[in-house]
Amino acid sequence: MKTAEFVQDLLKQYPEKTARKRAGHIAVKETTTGESGAPNCSTCAVKSNVKSIPGVMTARGCAYAGSKGVVWGPIRDMVHLSHGPVGCGYYSWSTRRNLAQGTPGVDNFVPFQFTSDYQERDIVYGGAQRLEMIGREIRALFPLAKGISVQSECPIGLIGDDIEASAKKMRDELGIDVVPVRCEGFRGVSQSLGHHIANDAIRDHVLGKGTLPDAGPYDVAIIGDYNIGGDAWASRKIIEEMGLRVVSMWSGDGQLETMKVTHLSKLNLIHCYRSMNYIARHMEEAYGIPWMEYNFFGPTKIEASIRAIAARFDDTIKANAERVIAKHRAEMDAVIAKYRPRLDGRSVMLYVGGLRPRHVIGAYEDLGMQITGTGYEFGHADDYQRTLPLLKDGTVIYDDATEHEMEELVKHLKPDLVGAGIKEKYVFQKMGVPFRQMHSWDYSGPYHGYEGFPIFARDMDMAVNSPTWKLVKDPFAA
Repeated sequence: MKTAEFVQDLLKQYPEKTARKRAGHIAVKETTTGESGAPNCSTCAVKSNVKSIPGVMTARGCAYAGSKGVVWGPIRDMVHLSHGPVGCGYYSWSTRRNLAQGTPGVDNFVPFQFTSDYQERDIVYGGAQRLEMIGREIRALFPLAKGISVQSECPIGLIGDDIEASAKKMRDELGIDVVPVRCEGFRGVSQSLGHHIANDAIRDHVLGKGTLPDAGPYDVAIIGDYNIGGDAWASRKIIEEMGLRVVSMWSGDGQLETMKVTHLSKLNLIHCYRSMNYIARHMEEAYGIPWMEYNFFGPTKIEASIRAIAARFDDTIKANAERVIAKHRAEMDAVIAKYRPRLDGRSVMLYVGGLRPRHVIGAYEDLGMQITGTGYEFGHADDYQRTLPLLKDGTVIYDDATEHEMEELVKHLKPDLVGAGIKEKYVFQKMGVPFRQMHSWDYSGPYHGYEGFPIFARDMDMAVNSPTWKLVKDPFAA
């Protein structure tokens, strides 16, 4: 059965109303030729960024997850307070492996979970006093903390607590930055709105507050690299090797004081477009700082990104860029020579959030692997517009896919590897399908940069070619 026909049959399994809603979220790429003779993708308009269907399992997170778990949480020298009942903070505790420098509990607070532990009495009478008391405790227990972010959970918005007033009071009393973030989980349709809310809080309370007395022409900022398994460190090495100076890097291994001078950089480099494009656009409008997206997954995209970054600067940086590429090419060729024969022609299905459904495509292709399906948990239209040109005709594209859809697509496409999140991992492994957890690299990494590609290649080979699968019944056997 052709894939397009299979998708139609898959939708028919739903009740009529559900099928009608889901139809716009699943497509098969088919490029046709328009009247002008130019290629025209008939499936570019994948429906996205709308509410999930009630009662249907979704892999999405909430606005709180987008703010606390993604944007604010990896900033190392601040205490990030989950303001509400204990469950949300506990569930989000150290799940993304955002590595950070410093001494835990002294000047690095990423490994910890701080909660205001909202109780019934706080719901009834309000939690302002509790919040302010906790602020004093944080100041006394962690004197080197540069600030506090207040990540509000659902009950805070429901009862109308004025966290902005409490934050101002604490800021004046404690003498440190206290940032209120209205990221209650019920806001929006997914964690994507939490990214936007967090960006707005950075805009209002952090940007433009610092000075950079030794500013230079090669100052850049790395934004939207969350240092999962050391990714941001691997990326920073390349950029600095080019001769550029990273004056600010966030939020992975980020610091409040360097965030405050981001508005003085000459170029903002965005790795995760979905979570940080809002703040990049603001800085372009408010401070005149250009920004560009880059991709450091796999040598092909690394080289293209190095050259694109260098093109924004003078001949010195351009020459340095070529030297960096030449320096690492033999190493990358050796990795490909080792692993491509073992992975060539293997197929991959992806279902992740943020940048990975498209950024990792080039890295898989460097190893000879083909993407047969990809999609976003919380993508927007512009994510799909950026993704479609990277895909071959016949590739399935899915938005906010249900567990049922993913299982049926795996049975139809018969991928050699699935790359998705923790919610999908054990389902597909029990089906006998090799799997890599592509949210936090399955406890491995880094995957970014020249340092990360050998690890990425090794991990994909280890997953696909593990002798374990010889002991598992082939799920696709007749």
